[in-house]
Amino acid sequence: MIKSNILFIQVDQLTALALKAYGNTFCKAPNLDLLAERGVVFESAYCNFPLCAPSRFSMASGQLCSRIGAFDNAAEFPASIPTYAHYLRRLGYRTALSGKMHFIGPDQFHGFETRLTAELYPADFSWVPNWGDEGKRDTNDPRSVTVSGICERSVQIEYDEEVTFKAIRYLYDTARSDDERPFFLQVSYTHPHEPYLCKQAFWDLYEDVEIPLPSVGALPKERHDPHARRLLADFGMLDHAFAEEDIRRSRRAYFGAISYLDRMIGQVLDALAATGAADKTAIVFTSDHGEMLGERGMWFKKHFFEPALRVPLLIAAPWIEPGRVATLASLVDLLPTFVGLAGGDAADAIEPLDGMDLTSLLGDGDSPPNRSVYAEYLAEATVAPIFMIRSGSYKFISSSADPNLLFDLEADPLELENLATKPEHAGLTATFEAEVRAKWDERELTDRILESQRRRRLILGAHKEGAPIRWNHGEAPGDQVPWYRGEGSYNAWAFDYLPRAHPDSPSKTAT
Repeated sequence: MIKSNILFIQVDQLTALALKAYGNTFCKAPNLDLLAERGVVFESAYCNFPLCAPSRFSMASGQLCSRIGAFDNAAEFPASIPTYAHYLRRLGYRTALSGKMHFIGPDQFHGFETRLTAELYPADFSWVPNWGDEGKRDTNDPRSVTVSGICERSVQIEYDEEVTFKAIRYLYDTARSDDERPFFLQVSYTHPHEPYLCKQAFWDLYEDVEIPLPSVGALPKERHDPHARRLLADFGMLDHAFAEEDIRRSRRAYFGAISYLDRMIGQVLDALAATGAADKTAIVFTSDHGEMLGERGMWFKKHFFEPALRVPLLIAAPWIEPGRVATLASLVDLLPTFVGLAGGDAADAIEPLDGMDLTSLLGDGDSPPNRSVYAEYLAEATVAPIFMIRSGSYKFISSSADPNLLFDLEADPLELENLATKPEHAGLTATFEAEVRAKWDERELTDRILESQRRRRLILGAHKEGAPIRWNHGEAPGDQVPWYRGEGSYNAWAFDYLPRAHPDSPSKTAT
C-alpha cells in the first residue's frame, strides 16, 4: 500500500469562530475557505488546555496534560513520552517541523527527524508559575489592544515568513530526493497570536468591512466568574475599560493577521501542488487554542469560554469526501488520527490514549454515542486545577476553588446563564461533579503541580548563575536568534515592531 503524505498546518490562537466554515461572514481567508470546501469540517473541536505549550503537548501525545505532567508554559515535555512524530517514523515516515512547537526541556525534537527553523519561545523554565506568590507576569500585556493596528514589520511576521520559506524549500527538496518514504511535515505559525498587528495590505482588505464589536461587551467585575477575574488581574485589565476605537482596531488587525496567515498557507499549498504531491497528501489544519478577542471584556485565552476553547479542525485529501462532522472532537484526537491517515491502528499505541481516530468518522463512519471531550487548566492565575467537560449540548466547568459553571450551548451559545445555580439542574450538575471526581484526583494532581513548580523554580534560579542554559533549538552558544526573546522578556520583543511607514512609502502595500 502506498502511504499518503501528511501536511499538518497549525496556527496559534485562532478561534474557530473567526472562519467562514464556522459561521463568520466577513473573514477574508480564501485558501482556508477552499480547504474547508474540499475537506471535512469538524464543527465542534476543542483544545484540551487553553494555553500554548500544554495544548501542543496534549495534541502531540494524545493524552491530557494532567496525565503527562504538562502543567503550564514552562513544564518540561518528557522525552520518554511518544508523540505522533515517533509513531509516524515507526510507520515509515520522514518527519519534519517548520515553526514553533513550544517544546520545554532539553529534547527539542520529540520524534521529528528534522527541525527547519529555530524556536520562537523559551525552552527553559522561564515562565514557571508560582501558585503561592504570583504577581504580574511577563505575558499578555494590555498594550496588545492599545497599540494594535498596522505595522511594517514585526518579530511574528519575520518568523512566519521564515516558517513558510523553509516549509516550501522542504517540499521541493523532498520532491528531488531519492528518499521514497512519505513525509509528515508540520508547518506551525505564530499568527494570529497577539499583539494585534498586521501589514497595511491586509489591513486594507477590511477597509469597507463592518467588523462587529464583541457580541457580549465588557462586564462589570462582579459579573465575571472568579477565574475570569483572576485572569483579568493577571493581564492588567481588571479595572481597565478599553476605548471602542481600540477594540475595533484590535479586532480588525486580528482578521488582517488571519488574512496574512492565509496568504502564507496558500504559498505552501501552491508548492505542494507544484511538486506533484497534492494528489497523495492529506492536509490537516487546526490551532492550538482560540482567542477571546474582547468578548465579555476578555482577551487572549486561558478560559473555557467558546472563543478561547473552540478551534478549527479541517481534514482534506483527494480521496476524502467533503462534508461536516458534528461529533465532538478535541486535539488529543490528532495522534490517533495521524496514525489512521498513515494506515496504522491507534489501538496499537503502547499507552492509553485520551483521543480517538477521527478518520473513523469520515464518509459514512458512525459517530460514537454520547462522546464527551475534556479540557484542563493548571497554569498561572489560578489556585487550583480547573476542569471542563463538554457532553452533548452542555459544558461543565469545575474547580474546588470556584463555583461550578454549567452552560447549555444550544440554548445559550454566548454562555450567559449559569445553570449550575438553578435548582432544576441540580441533578445534572451532580452527575457532572461525579464525572469530575471519577476522572481526576484533584488533591493528588494539586500536590504534583505544586511540587513541580518548586523544583522548576529552583532549577531556573540555578541556571541563571554562571553560563546560561536555555535548551533552545537553533541557537548556538553565545548567539541569539533574532526572534527569540533570549535574555530579554516576551514583551520586549513582542512589541519591538516597525510602525507603519510614511503614507508615501512604496512599501506600505508590500506583501
